[in-house]
Amino acid sequence: MTSDAAVLDHPVAQSLLGQHAELARRCGQAVTYLPGVATFCAVPAEPDATDWADLARLLGSGGFADMFSSPALPPSDWEPVFELEGRQMLWPGRQAGAPRPAADAALLELGPEDVPDMLDLVARAAPGPFWPRTCELGTYLGIRVRGRLVAMAGERLRPPGWTEISAVCTAPEARGQGHAARLVLALVERILARGERPFLHVAEANTGAIALYERLGFESRKSVTFRGFRTP
Repeated sequence: MTSDAAVLDHPVAQSLLGQHAELARRCGQAVTYLPGVATFCAVPAEPDATDWADLARLLGSGGFADMFSSPALPPSDWEPVFELEGRQMLWPGRQAGAPRPAADAALLELGPEDVPDMLDLVARAAPGPFWPRTCELGTYLGIRVRGRLVAMAGERLRPPGWTEISAVCTAPEARGQGHAARLVLALVERILARGERPFLHVAEANTGAIALYERLGFESRKSVTFRGFRTP
């Protein structure tokens, strides 16, 4: 992989200190998203006690610290909430670009007025964390059938030069029709058109999604462990 992929080792911090700075809350060197946008947090790559204390102050007592793929572990009195093995995948840096999806009027750009339907789809399809303001992180595309939102995908983390594709999900009754592939390729084309490269994260146990992303052209960069904690 090219050296510019090094920013993907700390994608939350790189996003919050850059493209998503207007959606950030900070205390010292600890940073997190505004409530309702995302729960992801970041501390320096080699945090000290002050950094963890700043994050605890930022989140409040009993606050949820979603450390995403950070390998740094908080003090022992922080309560573990979850741990999940996953992988980070990249769109290869070849000049050929994405396979161009056919013009598809069924792909709709989603906005604030679609949030209730997006949250309903998330509840049915369980793609991972998604909150009332998550759609402010980037472009979200969806597919409606007879007016009901049955599939969506969007942009999440934005480290320099990269955009993460996330919230890829399809309602149970609409699976097997290629919706996810259409949405992901449409986002890939948009991201490449503005001179950035797509990447994504996926749970290691989600073998179906991994197989789909590999068919579309994504390549695995590294294994990651997602962790969350509760502050004292």
